[in-house]
Amino acid sequence: MFRRIGSAVVRHPVWTIAAWLIAAVAIVATAPSLPSTSDESSFLPKSYESIKAADLQEEAFPSAFTPSAIALYQRTDGGKMTAADQQDVARITTALGKKNIDQVQKVVPGQPSEDGRYALTLVQMDSKNAGTPKQADAAKVLREDVKELAQGTDLDVKLGGSAAQALDQQDSSKRGEALIGIGTFVIILVTLLIIFRAPILAVLPLILIGVVSAIANGLIAYATKLFDLQANSSISSILIVVLFGVGTDYFLFLIFRYRERLRAGDEPKQAMVNAVARVGEAIASAAGAVIIAFLALVLSTLGFLKQMGPALAIAVAATLVAGLTLIPAVVSLIGPKVFWPSKSWQREPENARFAALGRGVQRRPALTAVVSGLVLLVLSLGTFGYKATFDLASGSMPKTKESMVVQDEMQKAYSAGAAAPTDVYLSSTDGEPLDKAAFDTYAKKLGAVDGVASARMTQVNKEGTTADFTVTLQYEASTDKAIDAVDRVRDVAHSDAPEGTEALVGGMSSIYKDIDTAVNHDYRTVFPVAALLIMVILGLLLRSVVAPWYLIASVGLGFGATLGATVWIFQDGAGHSGLMFMLPVIMYLFVVAIGTDYNILMIARLREEAREGREPREAANMAIKHAGPTVAAAGVILAATFATMMLAGNSLLTEMGFAVSFGITIAAFVMAMFFTPSLTALIGHAAWWPGHGDRAEPAADAGSGTAPVTSGAEREAAAEDPAGRRR
Repeated sequence: MFRRIGSAVVRHPVWTIAAWLIAAVAIVATAPSLPSTSDESSFLPKSYESIKAADLQEEAFPSAFTPSAIALYQRTDGGKMTAADQQDVARITTALGKKNIDQVQKVVPGQPSEDGRYALTLVQMDSKNAGTPKQADAAKVLREDVKELAQGTDLDVKLGGSAAQALDQQDSSKRGEALIGIGTFVIILVTLLIIFRAPILAVLPLILIGVVSAIANGLIAYATKLFDLQANSSISSILIVVLFGVGTDYFLFLIFRYRERLRAGDEPKQAMVNAVARVGEAIASAAGAVIIAFLALVLSTLGFLKQMGPALAIAVAATLVAGLTLIPAVVSLIGPKVFWPSKSWQREPENARFAALGRGVQRRPALTAVVSGLVLLVLSLGTFGYKATFDLASGSMPKTKESMVVQDEMQKAYSAGAAAPTDVYLSSTDGEPLDKAAFDTYAKKLGAVDGVASARMTQVNKEGTTADFTVTLQYEASTDKAIDAVDRVRDVAHSDAPEGTEALVGGMSSIYKDIDTAVNHDYRTVFPVAALLIMVILGLLLRSVVAPWYLIASVGLGFGATLGATVWIFQDGAGHSGLMFMLPVIMYLFVVAIGTDYNILMIARLREEAREGREPREAANMAIKHAGPTVAAAGVILAATFATMMLAGNSLLTEMGFAVSFGITIAAFVMAMFFTPSLTALIGHAAWWPGHGDRAEPAADAGSGTAPVTSGAEREAAAEDPAGRRR
């Protein structure tokens, strides 16, 4: 099949390129804009208690005041507020309410702090648009207006709250995206120049992947609108890295094999056909494993991951099609001039370092397997210290952003949980009015829960069937202590609810608790399903039942090593309270799926060498010698491109960038280079059971019109005389 694809593309390169350009223009011109939200509650399905509580609040208290933005005032000299200062705050609050800013429904004064140094203005916005760009725009106007109104006073004012966080997250994401894009571009350009010493080859993948990126983003926008998926600003940054990192990987897989065929004496166009024929299956299988792993995210209960899965799968699918059609068409059209001005493509390199590594694995496969396995196992011990943090807003922007400064100052000035109180909604089950006499007792029981600062009944709906109890926790909403406390609040709220009533617990800590539950569900479903489907891909590629087991086990060890190292670096080293809650899921999919790419490339080359009649240990030697440079180059570029995410300046992308780049380094330089080939050499022919994937292939058909495709090792053997001496 891949030979037919290569032949068709090489025969009609201009038509292939034209088809891609037409598709790019059509899709980009007609694609809808990609929606985005930073509202954590929108990531959860309706079945979770926090979402049921939010829906009940909308129904029972449609005019309830829930601040979306908070203006925090303090004197410029840091002293206590004076009477004049309080008058200025009241004036500013009234003036803001009269401005009729879009999305703003109500502006009211908040409680001053107990020490008298802080005052608040609370702004309520349309809850239906929580976390959307509309509210970010409203926050921008509010921030400008409140600062303008405070001019000429002794007050310093900052705007925080969820709407301001959405604005700052949006700005931070744009800056991070630009840095990641520039960093990715420079890394790929410089690395390819070093590898090939050919400017055309350095620039070409950036141009081609840019076209693929435009098409992929358009297709993702279509899919997001068609299936009503949630989008998040972090997805754009991840997409840049995936498209350029994975796209460059597939470009390298193809170019290395194209160069090898040219060195073997193939005519240029036939060299590309043979390259696609041989490496096409490995690229397709590698991409298939990545796509399957990403699509497994649709089983997630979190809207963020449900969106990310299909988006990344579409991106990789577009990259795969480009790798088999667009890249071969363009390179075959340019021909060997693509390597200009370098002449090194004309001669076979000695690959001395990789040849030495290959010989080492051939001589001592057991020692190699044990040492590389121990490295992975020791690093995996760090996973036992893993803790999760759930504040997506602060995790996705620097602490210096204004909304984050407000959050930190409010925690010091007020009760830590005051900025995001927990609400317990007590409702009648029979539709009759609630017994108000039971309210005080119920509030006292809630207030007595460990970790609760205060609890009081704040309002009853007009029918008298639902009461709202505001519970202020002693801890900031996203901390582990707050999540544990809200779990205890739920237990008491449910068990001590008066007869004939039921309770629902809402608020941000309740949402984080449900996100924690959802992530744990994803660990139990997404991980095994992704692993099983990748094993199916490996089994189909290798026609083996045995090999997929140890291949997926090695990648699983790579995941453990990556998570363990990330815990040691960020929790123990940098002092982070925990890692972002979705990091293990994302890490698992990137490290397992993309790490499998290198295993596939190495095992496919090892099988190819075995089919040339070599014994398992010798085949492992030659596979490392000839596929090692490709895996090393691809691993360095992909790890470096993911590392650019650390330039974004926020903990989420910093942790993600380090984890994935470290995982890819482990996958390329430990698993694919040592662990997988040494295990395959040890297991021997049994690795291919029940098929015979390592058996020699029959000679090419005489009438096929194609030269037999030989490996680099076979050419070496052909270059020797019967006595074993070089000609």
